[in-house]
Amino acid sequence: MVTREGAHVYNVEVTPTACCHFITLGCAKNEVDTDRMRALLDHAGVKEAQDVTEADVVIVNTCSFLETATRESIETILEIAQARAEGQMNAPIIMCGCVPSRYGEELEGELSEVAAFVPAQEEDDIVSTVFRVLGLDDGRREQSVASDHGDDVLRTVEGASAYVKISDGCDRFCAFCAIPFIRGAYHSRDSQSICDEVKTLMEGGVREIVLIGQDTGVWGCDFNDGRDLAWLLEEVARVVRPYDGWVRVLYLQPEGMTPRLINALRDIPEVLPYIDIPIQHCSERVLARMGRSGSEQELRELFARLRQQIPGMVLRTTGLVGFPGETNEDVEELVRFVDEIGFDYTSVFAYSREDGTAAALMDGQVDEDEKIERAQHLTDVTEQLGFSATASHVGETVDVIIDGVEEGDSGVELIGHAWFQAPDCDGAVHIQSGEATVGQKVRCRIVDAFCYELVGEVVGDC
Repeated sequence: MVTREGAHVYNVEVTPTACCHFITLGCAKNEVDTDRMRALLDHAGVKEAQDVTEADVVIVNTCSFLETATRESIETILEIAQARAEGQMNAPIIMCGCVPSRYGEELEGELSEVAAFVPAQEEDDIVSTVFRVLGLDDGRREQSVASDHGDDVLRTVEGASAYVKISDGCDRFCAFCAIPFIRGAYHSRDSQSICDEVKTLMEGGVREIVLIGQDTGVWGCDFNDGRDLAWLLEEVARVVRPYDGWVRVLYLQPEGMTPRLINALRDIPEVLPYIDIPIQHCSERVLARMGRSGSEQELRELFARLRQQIPGMVLRTTGLVGFPGETNEDVEELVRFVDEIGFDYTSVFAYSREDGTAAALMDGQVDEDEKIERAQHLTDVTEQLGFSATASHVGETVDVIIDGVEEGDSGVELIGHAWFQAPDCDGAVHIQSGEATVGQKVRCRIVDAFCYELVGEVVGDC
C-alpha cells in the first residue's frame, strides 16, 4: 500500500475495530475519488473491510452520469439496507459521489436507509462524516485541514497502473450531459500536486500513469500563465522516467488537439501514442444540437493530421446514437465515418434522456427500441474494426506490463497489457508460460488474438 500525508492531517483515537467497506460504481474518476477517501480514512485509523458483513460502516461511491447508473446506485443502497434488515450486517450506509451531488437534499426524504449523504465536492471531509456516523465525533479528534481544490492527495494503489485526476468539472454543457451540474465548473489541478502524487505512486510500484479528467485537453486553461497539457506531460514524464514508466492520457476533446499537444504525444518517449478522442458524432447538424462544435470534414482533417504526424498511433473514440432529431441518414453517416477512419477501439452508447439537461426537453426524441437498434448497428461495425486492429498485432514483439497472475484450469496465467491497450478498457495480453511479478515489464511476442484479447509468449525482460 502506498500512502502519503498531504494537506489533510488527522490526529485521532479510533476503536481498533472501526473499519469501512467501499463499493465504487461508475468510471475511473470515481475509483480515484474512492481511493482518496480510503487513504484519508486509513490515515485516520479507520481500516478497510474486504467483506461488507465485517464493516462498521459502508461507503457507496455512486455514479449518476446516466439514468441507468443512478438506478444502479440506488438499487445498491437498497440491497445493502435489505441485508441489514435481514441481520446479515449492522453497518450504517454513507452515500457519496455523483448521486448526492446531482439530487442533493431531496435524497434525505427518499432514502431514509442512508445515514449520511456526501456530495463529490465534500468527499475530503469523509473522516468527519464517518466519525459522526459511528458516534466517535466526541471531541477526541483534532483536525487540521488546508486544501487547494483538494490537491495534496493520499493514495492507496496496488498494481501496475494508476489513474491520476488532473482536473475536475466541465464547462462544455453538452446538451446530453449532466456532468457540469454534478461536478461543477472546470478547474485544473495544480501541477506540483499531480507530480508529487505520480512520484509516490511510482515509488510504490506503479509503472503506468493514466491521466484523466472530464476534459483533459484543456488542462491549465484556468491558470492563465501559459501552462497547458503539453507542458504538464513533460513534467510528468520527468517523474516517471527513472522508473521506466508509461504515461497515457484519456478523454481528449477534438478542440484540445493543439499542435503543441500533438508534438508532445509524438516526441515524449514516456507518453504513449494512444489517442482517446470522444467524438460522439460526425454530423455537423447533430453535433450542433448536442452543443458541440465540429463537422465530419473537420474531424477527417484532424485524424488525417494525427496519423500523418504520429505514425503508428492507436485511436480510441466514443459514439453516441439516438440523440433527439437524429435521423437514419445521420446514423449511416456516423457508421460510414467510423468505418472509414478505422478506429482501434470505440465505445458505443445509446442516448439517455437525463433530467436537467437541455436535450431532455428537445423535440424529436427517438424511440427506445430504435436507439438500441442504432447502437447495435454501430457496435457491429466497431467490433469488426476492433477485432481486426487487435489481430494486427499478432507477430509483433512488444513491452507488456504485468497486471495480475491468475490460476486457471491449465495452470498459472500472467495477465498484462501492451502500450496499445488502456488498462480495464481494451482487452489484455494472456501469457501462459514464463515467470513475472505484478508491475514487471516484459518483452512479449504476440502469437494469437481472439476478439480484443491477445495471447503472448515472454521472450525476455525489458
